[in-house]
Amino acid sequence: MKKLISIVIPAYNEQDNIEELAKRLQGVFSANPNYEFEAIIVENGSQDQTFEKLLAVYQRDSRFKILQLARNFRMDGGITAGLNYASGDAAVIMTADLQDPPELITEFIRKWEEGYENVFGMVTKRNGTSTLRRFNSQLFYKIANALTGGMIPKNVSDFRLVDRKVYLTINSIHERNRFVRGLFAWVGFKSIGIEHERAERFAGVSGAHTFKVIELALKGIFAHSYVPLKFITVTGILVSTLAFILLAWTVTKASLWGVPFDGYGTIMTVMLLMFGIMFTMLGVVSEYIGLIYEEVKQRPNYVVRQTKGLDA
Repeated sequence: MKKLISIVIPAYNEQDNIEELAKRLQGVFSANPNYEFEAIIVENGSQDQTFEKLLAVYQRDSRFKILQLARNFRMDGGITAGLNYASGDAAVIMTADLQDPPELITEFIRKWEEGYENVFGMVTKRNGTSTLRRFNSQLFYKIANALTGGMIPKNVSDFRLVDRKVYLTINSIHERNRFVRGLFAWVGFKSIGIEHERAERFAGVSGAHTFKVIELALKGIFAHSYVPLKFITVTGILVSTLAFILLAWTVTKASLWGVPFDGYGTIMTVMLLMFGIMFTMLGVVSEYIGLIYEEVKQRPNYVVRQTKGLDA
């Protein structure tokens, strides 16, 4: 009996990419005749003709199945929804803009058959992205890698193949602030990275704007590291120690030589500096409180509007 590979693909406003995506995936299906495939396209609240394009593909090829969400639930919400509907012996996660080369799936499958349970793509070059975007990506991975003790590999992407036991473990995790890339790193299993260049978008405009990317990066760091909270304690101890030393020096200096002049400028500078540090620390705490708030509400990670070719 042939093994089934489920391919989960969130799609948001990707009407110009759907036909090419289906064509290249069909090429992957043909190149791997020893496996069965299903492509679960998660229509993530698009405002264009993405759903209609997907419907046409589904009517021609039933291996392409549609999971339409009630609104946009971001990339991680779409991945979560698709994985919950997957039924394969392994699942592949990729994007609909064809920056993740579908042809690499064949290499993923080969590594999976060698015994690896989490085969992930590692981006060596990002074509078609701005200098700012590349800088932000490099900065995020350096910070995330340092704050999580190396748990999140540098330049790892969402593009990956995971064994059934891996994605079922991810499905069993019900936290609301999902950074799926971090969750796959957290659960462990036998893993290996495969380097590849990220291509330019085949068509359309990316919805991954700078501020959205930064927001996702911060969520990923805060959801998988307590180091920022520990940093608050360390900063408080260091600043208090420094303040005590300066106070002792000021008292000693005043006792021996008197007060040389009024220090209005110095006092104001120190006060502004301390207030800046304090509000920065409060900001870090507020981010964690926000994550807790989202968890206690226990809202679902996605809401399904309708499906085509999928069981509930």
